[in-house]
Order: sequence, then C-alpha cells, then structure tokens
Amino acid sequence: MAIDPSADRPVYKQLADLIRARIEQGELRPGQRLPAESDYVAEFGISRDSVRRAMAVLRGEGLIITQLRGSRVRDAGEAAIVSITQGTSLMARMPTEPERKQLGIAEGIPILVITTPDGETRLLPADQTIIEVGDQD
Repeated sequence: MAIDPSADRPVYKQLADLIRARIEQGELRPGQRLPAESDYVAEFGISRDSVRRAMAVLRGEGLIITQLRGSRVRDAGEAAIVSITQGTSLMARMPTEPERKQLGIAEGIPILVITTPDGETRLLPADQTIIEVGDQD
C-alpha cells in the first residue's frame, strides 16, 4: 500500500490506515516496536508532523502505546478492566498536564473520570481501560 499525497484522504490518515492494516494482518505483533518517525518519513516521503498525527490516531484507537523510546503495538492484555455499577458516573475528558504526567500517558490521550456513588473519583487513561457495566439488579 502506498501513500498518495494527491488523494482526497489526508496523508496522516493514509499512514494510520497502512499501520492499522499491518497490525490487523499480524505483520506488526503485540509488543513489537513500530519503526521510528524518521523511518516513516524516509519510506513514504511525508512530513514528521504527518507521522505524529497518524500515531495520535492509532493511540486514540488504542492500537499503539507511545513511550519515551517510541511506539509499540499494544498488547490487548495491557488494558485494565474496570467494573462500574448503577449510580457510578463516567466522563471522558483531556487531562491536565499534571494528570498526564501522573498517569504516564502521552499528549492527546483522553482520561476517564469515574466517580462512584460514595464520591470516590478515579482517573484512568482511556486508551488502556475497558469499562464493564455490572448488573443493574
């Protein structure tokens, strides 16, 4: 698959599509590091900004995790499963800078704010959290 700068679809979305397909086809496996930004720039002749935007799309979809030393395919087992019950509120929002640092998440990743009926609040990275709704009985 090639990236076509003259296509109607933005270049960063084309790159995200290409990487997503490689993950879905098993060419990039869970835990495997993705090529460096500079590798994508050289391979496809696109800007570093386009690569970063593509990575942000894939992080938002929960397919990759970006840390100090680059990005890697997220292992499905890395997501925390959180059960909520009736009366618990759930809200997604962008974190403040201190919250982002505390949770160790990259820019552009939303957080989930979970507030239990007794007022306890938890902040969780949205790209690493699966919410299960408990029985309403």
